[in-house]
Amino acid sequence: MNPPLPAPLIRLVIVDDSELVRVGLQTLLQGAAGIELCGTAATAADALVVCRREHPDVVLLDIHLPDGTGIDVCRRLLAETGETRVLFLTSSSEQTIVDEAIRAGAHGYLLKEINTPALLQGIRDVAAGRSILDPQITARVMDLLKNERTKPVIDGLSPQEQRVIALIAEGRTNKEVAAEMGLAEKTVKNYLSTVFEKLHVTRRAQAAAYYTQSMGRGSGPKGPNR
Repeated sequence: MNPPLPAPLIRLVIVDDSELVRVGLQTLLQGAAGIELCGTAATAADALVVCRREHPDVVLLDIHLPDGTGIDVCRRLLAETGETRVLFLTSSSEQTIVDEAIRAGAHGYLLKEINTPALLQGIRDVAAGRSILDPQITARVMDLLKNERTKPVIDGLSPQEQRVIALIAEGRTNKEVAAEMGLAEKTVKNYLSTVFEKLHVTRRAQAAAYYTQSMGRGSGPKGPNR
């Protein structure tokens, strides 16, 4: 039997206006298995140039940039390609900023207080198709969701829909959910579309956080700190 092929490298771009942070992350990633740093940028404009050139799998993105915001960069990148995934790494835990980032399409949001193993796992999780939120900010996201008027309760979901979103909240990918439930991956995607519509959300991270809080778990969807 032939040995399994090694997993492809995760191509990563770092965007942060602090040279100290960029150099620190570069040093950290030098020995990280399965992750290849293919570019860095200090501004929103340079971030777009580098990402268009390198086509990274994951962009590790700060919120505050000298010529714009990471949120603007996130929107532009996701509008141009459906392949790159965006993971915010920032010191800002303000509710409005977290919400803007998620609504812009971010696949993850972590705070800079995170430790090295958790950050590396976060990058791998996002590259694998998972959506993650730092446990410290999950409650803030949930406060926002609960304050929006037309949010239905989780009980409004069918048993199958609840099972799908429960697995998503555990950090499973669509493929993993399909295998767990004995469904086609396309069927899982259809279930998720219905769940998003019923919960009035647009992102996996929002739906997972809403489910987690509604079920009284409070600690947020499975992420790198768990």
